[in-house]
Amino acid sequence: MSNLILIHRHSAETLIDWFRFVTILLIDIFCVYVTLSINAIMKPAAKPRFFNARINESGRIVIPAAIREQMGLKPGEAVVMELEDGILRIESHRAHIRRIQQEFKRPVEPGQKLASQQLIEDRQEETTHEMEEWLG
Repeated sequence: MSNLILIHRHSAETLIDWFRFVTILLIDIFCVYVTLSINAIMKPAAKPRFFNARINESGRIVIPAAIREQMGLKPGEAVVMELEDGILRIESHRAHIRRIQQEFKRPVEPGQKLASQQLIEDRQEETTHEMEEWLG
């Protein structure tokens, strides 16, 4: 009879441990759900696009720290400036090179020639015309 009581007590302890485990698991799941819900409601604010700055007496302008951070600019780093229709565009030298590389990376459509091929053909045609004119 005492063995039966020990087995029963052991089963009860196992059952209690199992309930504790399930309870902790459910609490963890609930905490994750609440955290995800709060994050969904409180989305991070969008980074501002417009900043105000002043040009000093010597014609210099300070790029605000938030912009430098977003652009990944470090002190002393080179930038490229482009003026178009009264709009000054500033980008890091690295970003400028990457943008140009992406522009030239576009695949050539079927039936289209590479610019270099077209230039070679044009030059060959000019040379042929020059030779014909020269030879008469």
